[in-house]
Amino acid sequence: MNKETKLRIQNITAKAALKFESAAWVLKKREEQRLEASQMKFLRHGITKLDKEKNQCIKQKTGAQNTVKEITQYQKNWLHHVQRMDTNRLPKQALQYKPKGRRDIGRPRKRWRDQLHLEDQRTGNTPNPSGT
Repeated sequence: MNKETKLRIQNITAKAALKFESAAWVLKKREEQRLEASQMKFLRHGITKLDKEKNQCIKQKTGAQNTVKEITQYQKNWLHHVQRMDTNRLPKQALQYKPKGRRDIGRPRKRWRDQLHLEDQRTGNTPNPSGT
């Protein structure tokens, strides 16, 4: 199978399935690694370890984009979309919601808003994820 066909199949099936409803995912390192592994497993079809081709070379040959980066971009687009919504819309209210009370003991769970904030700090952007 040539590389254009392989990439089109991946974009139509695998990436579409992975990106479906990924706007609200909280990606941890382990999940990012698993997404990368699934992408490379698809791209490496027909290329064995005996060929000794690196993942980077295969991605370059096929012109494949990084799935994790695409998902984070998709999440940022969703955030900007929600920020443009009216304040009476449910997604906007959910984004601005701040629960009262205390959190459970232990390490706090990573929230979607926290993930976007950390990603923006890494890239140098500092928008306010609450939309206010």
